[in-house]
Amino acid sequence: MPDESHPRRRRRPPGRVGDGGRRLHSAGSAIVVSVLALGFAVLLNAPGLHKSATIQPEGWERDLALAFTEPLVSTSEAFFLDQPRRGLKAVLGRSEDDEIDTGIAVPEPPREPTTTTPPPRREKFSPDKKLRIYIAGDSLAVVPGQSLLRAIGGRGAMEPVGEVDGRIASGLERPDAFNWFTHIPKQMRKDRPRAVVLMFGGNDDHGFMTGLPPGREVDGFATASWTEEYRRRVGGIMDSVIRGGAFLVWIGLPITDDAEQTARFDTINAAVLAEAAKRPGRVAYLDTYFYFAGDDGGYAEYLPNASGTLVKMRADDGVHFERAAGDLIARKVLSLLNQRYDLTSWRREVPSD
Repeated sequence: MPDESHPRRRRRPPGRVGDGGRRLHSAGSAIVVSVLALGFAVLLNAPGLHKSATIQPEGWERDLALAFTEPLVSTSEAFFLDQPRRGLKAVLGRSEDDEIDTGIAVPEPPREPTTTTPPPRREKFSPDKKLRIYIAGDSLAVVPGQSLLRAIGGRGAMEPVGEVDGRIASGLERPDAFNWFTHIPKQMRKDRPRAVVLMFGGNDDHGFMTGLPPGREVDGFATASWTEEYRRRVGGIMDSVIRGGAFLVWIGLPITDDAEQTARFDTINAAVLAEAAKRPGRVAYLDTYFYFAGDDGGYAEYLPNASGTLVKMRADDGVHFERAAGDLIARKVLSLLNQRYDLTSWRREVPSD
């Protein structure tokens, strides 16, 4: 009989071996490895996750995302796991992607205009001295901007400084999403345009602002405190352009298929118009509302062109533009630029022998 005084040793089952002699691991081991790999990947990507959480709309989802990503960023930085991502971004020329910049530095506003303020000189441009134009804004600026680029291509006295600088989901309320207050002055210094075309506000019809000065609060969209701060930001952008030596055309927000949204856009347009009025001859406000309204004054998706044919002007979302609408806006912008600058007299000049 076996000696029962000593417990029998359990023999470890032989490891499973697959084809080719490879040792097979349990499903539990695979799950552990996957979880560790996922955690490592999350820590590597922590700065990007935190930026995505920060720029979300105000609400509990944003609060929850921030509560989750803030410790991740601290851990990632502590173990230098953020460095590979930062190095890759630097190589790609996108070092600013993960920065959360809410600083709003705007020039001091100008004094109220007086009747003695002389109008700017109507400078002359030609194929030998071209008017350099910078076009930028949120997603609403893209289609009109592309139309303007096409129109400029056939005019000898103008040239764009690049493609349309359109930034989706950006605006003046949320510099943490994209900071136009630092970006535009940088572009003015780099490209030195003499004309600038901007369109903002499509994402600004909310009450949540970031980048507020210390001690300042806003009470909600369209309140007196919100309007005061939004006008300060609009005026700051205008002054950054003016002091960079350029004339600014600011395209107003259009009527939309949502009456409540249109009313909010009207609030934004009123703020922009008020600031443009302080800067006569240097800022022109282009009111687009009635260009895209029907005979009854309401929203119209289709409008007749010069020959009376109905043309689709607005995108299916009821907010953005179709190409025909962009072309119409581009013609209006060019008209304002021709009023401000002499862009055509060079054609009438006869070269001397």
